[in-house]
Amino acid sequence: MNRTAALRYLKTDMPPEIKGKFITFEGLEGAGKSTQAERLYHSLFNKGYPVVKTREPGGTDLGDAIRSVLADKIFSSMAPMTEALLFSAARYEHIDKLILPELQEGKIIICDRFADATVAYQCFGRGLDLELINQVNFIA
Repeated sequence: MNRTAALRYLKTDMPPEIKGKFITFEGLEGAGKSTQAERLYHSLFNKGYPVVKTREPGGTDLGDAIRSVLADKIFSSMAPMTEALLFSAARYEHIDKLILPELQEGKIIICDRFADATVAYQCFGRGLDLELINQVNFIA
């Protein structure tokens, strides 16, 4: 199965070639996403499940570098679309290098934030068009 076909299923049922599960934690800053992701990771790991914990942006060297740029106060005036595209670039790399290969191996992926965060922050927080953000998320 190619990448594009597999990714169509990330928000619905996984195709038979994808043996793993993808779980995301979404919410506001300080809501407990990271804490709950960590708890679930340890619970599953201790029960012997093949599990990977990751975060967005991040999860790869490039994703972590993009995370640093996004967090750097020097760039606090970056255009909202630039910010959205950086998040999407990090996500594309994350899916390609970590998420999809691990799902194909049958692992459970626990992700601290994913595409819903881009809708919340870039669309409703930064005022970008919802349809545009949905298209960018789909491409990523």
